Amino acid sequence: MLDTIFSQKQIRTDAESLQIWGKDWTNGYPVDPRAIVFPETTEQVQELVTYAISEDLKLVPSGGRTGLSGGAVASNSEVVVSFDRMNKILDYSAKDRIVTCQPGLVTANLQQFAKGQGLYYPVDFASSGSSQIGGNVATNAGGIKVIRYGLTRDWVAGMKVVTGTGALLDCNAGLVKNATGYDFRHLMVGSEGTLGLMCELDMRLAPMPEPQCVMVVGVPQVADLLNILHTFADQITLSAFEFFSDLALTKVQAHRGLTAPLTEAFAYYALLEFDESSLALAEEAFARCMDAGWLVDGVVSQSEAQAKSLWQLREGISESLASYTPYKNDLSVRISEVPGFLADVDRYVTESYPEFEVCWYGHIGDGNLHLNILRPEDMAVEEFFKHGHGMSPKIFEIVAARRGSISAEHGVGLLKRDFLGYTRSDDEIALMQGLKALFDPHQILNPNKLLATPSNAGKRP
Repeated sequence: MLDTIFSQKQIRTDAESLQIWGKDWTNGYPVDPRAIVFPETTEQVQELVTYAISEDLKLVPSGGRTGLSGGAVASNSEVVVSFDRMNKILDYSAKDRIVTCQPGLVTANLQQFAKGQGLYYPVDFASSGSSQIGGNVATNAGGIKVIRYGLTRDWVAGMKVVTGTGALLDCNAGLVKNATGYDFRHLMVGSEGTLGLMCELDMRLAPMPEPQCVMVVGVPQVADLLNILHTFADQITLSAFEFFSDLALTKVQAHRGLTAPLTEAFAYYALLEFDESSLALAEEAFARCMDAGWLVDGVVSQSEAQAKSLWQLREGISESLASYTPYKNDLSVRISEVPGFLADVDRYVTESYPEFEVCWYGHIGDGNLHLNILRPEDMAVEEFFKHGHGMSPKIFEIVAARRGSISAEHGVGLLKRDFLGYTRSDDEIALMQGLKALFDPHQILNPNKLLATPSNAGKRP
């Protein structure tokens, strides 16, 4: 019984808790966990895995539950393993600039701790106030600073992880150099809890950046976004280069009561962030882009408050679309492929479903686009999602034609598991299945997530 491992306060089986902890932000999947457990130590996690093997229990790891691919959904009487109580900072080495923390530490709390040391944790996104570091690592989270600081993977110095056999691995131990064979740390990053349960994480910190300026520019043609990106990147170091469509701007303005950043509307907007000391060079780049006709107007922040206000135009978009029950897709292609890819998807949706609005935004500086297809007000949610699921294979064909990824930063989970073959070859998926069998031979860790059954792996629906 679970109560031989956990105290009563660490187990929940009431209906409300099962619904809350049994899912993430993904819609459309049944929620039916057996129980929720809240381990407080690595030893309890090991005991739980050993018990799960003996009883053939399936375990679904759960962090901040902000995922959008169903990676934390428990639909088949699994035991949800919530890391909410494993949320402490365990150690800090100022000389190494490494924080050792538990996986349930909220991302914003790590950012705040870093700030207190005069340092910076640069992986950032709209859900940083509720997402947890373990979930960030499990999905290799990206966010708005990737163009300068990279992905979560780049900040993981080491980890302790319990595999599906109950073994505890101490991966890399925070070393900078370690040429002793396979780096299991990097296998675990992005594995969505299918290979092991992370119990401790060594996270690197960066020097505190200087004050930042934010610029928003109006762009008539999507292809000109890349011209603007290259012109600015040749002159200055960009901390962020985001984009959003006029439709996205309209939605976020209405939702948050924000004023328009520019005096007239444009098809697209780019949001740039850069060091305050680079402002003069940024203004030179702006002038060159304007002379070339790539942008028509722009505004630059004059204070920290104005910078935050301009960021709201981008970071508030997802929240502003929630009432439309959007069909979301998180996609990536090479940066050079963005204009053609965006045009291909727009053409397909417009021709096939002219009643649907297409709302684009994303991290164009790293080729990551967030496609949101909005539900018409008079269409039932079930009917709309049926259309959405029907559109996905065609959209993924467009992704595959440009050698892109069907999931840039939100993971695969349940939502895209059966479409993995659009991005990964049969041989790659077979190797991934082999790794799953090696690290989780009893198939108890986050079952049915990321990988389809071996007989169907790699096949396109």
